[in-house]
Amino acid sequence: MATKFMDLVYWRNMRRTGVVFTGLVIGLASVFQLSAITVLSHICLGAMCVTFPLRLYYKLLELLGWNSGVHPFQSYLDNDGSLTDKDTVMLVEEVVLMIAFAVTEFKRLLFIDNMIDSIKFVVLLYLLTYVGVQTNGLTLVITAVIVIFSIPLLYKKQQVRIRKVVRAVKAIVKKINSLCLSLYESVRPPPATEPTSKPAPVAAPAPKQKAKSK
Repeated sequence: MATKFMDLVYWRNMRRTGVVFTGLVIGLASVFQLSAITVLSHICLGAMCVTFPLRLYYKLLELLGWNSGVHPFQSYLDNDGSLTDKDTVMLVEEVVLMIAFAVTEFKRLLFIDNMIDSIKFVVLLYLLTYVGVQTNGLTLVITAVIVIFSIPLLYKKQQVRIRKVVRAVKAIVKKINSLCLSLYESVRPPPATEPTSKPAPVAAPAPKQKAKSK
């Protein structure tokens, strides 16, 4: 599944990727005007308007003896898309690990485990409030689909220029991080020093008594 997704994103099969990309954009844009159930029903009806007449045509050829009874969609019917027990366990483990990682990161950011990361998270949340006012979730989904299918192709075409820009951006981000760390170190109170205990005075040895001469 991951390999097929990467093939679609990198446009290795232009025809298949074009069909999937166009269908996703048109389907998501239709949800603006119609409900998701209506859009899904119309898509299924449109597909059956093609498959049903074609199946009747092959059946008629079979009755007339001009066809050996080959099903026009036999390759799709023979394609086994079910998951084995091993694949199911691996998929569930991956989902659980992703959820656990997301929960751990959210707790780390929310309860200020790292000051710099929490500040970045606050800035991101603040920017998202403006994004939520200007647009809705469906617009973001459509934008994400367009970006996912466009960025890899753009990177293949302009790989050298993009790498130069990325290096420049990384240098700027590194400088900003260094500045934030220096400001944080300057305003952070110094750690409290523990009082050093004075060493106990060493008792002087008792004077030895002189032996009495007989």
